[in-house]
Amino acid sequence: MPKVPRDLSGNELASRLEKFGYSVTRQTGSHMRLTSSFKGATHNLTIPVHDPIRIGTLNHILGDLSSYLQIEKQKLIAELFQQ
Repeated sequence: MPKVPRDLSGNELASRLEKFGYSVTRQTGSHMRLTSSFKGATHNLTIPVHDPIRIGTLNHILGDLSSYLQIEKQKLIAELFQQ
């Protein structure tokens, strides 16, 4: 079972999400908004520009993302973080 990295920065997560069509649409303070239309409907994610992102926050973002993409969370983690 793939594990979520504990040392992931907000900028690194944003760059990894590009494979699902996400791009930064705005940044306010220490948070950035990413938008994608990968599944036909527009989806927004707000990601903190922290280094590292707290694991609970990252877990919530990944849960929201897996719900939008309609894939299991573990499969999403494998796609994003396995080299």
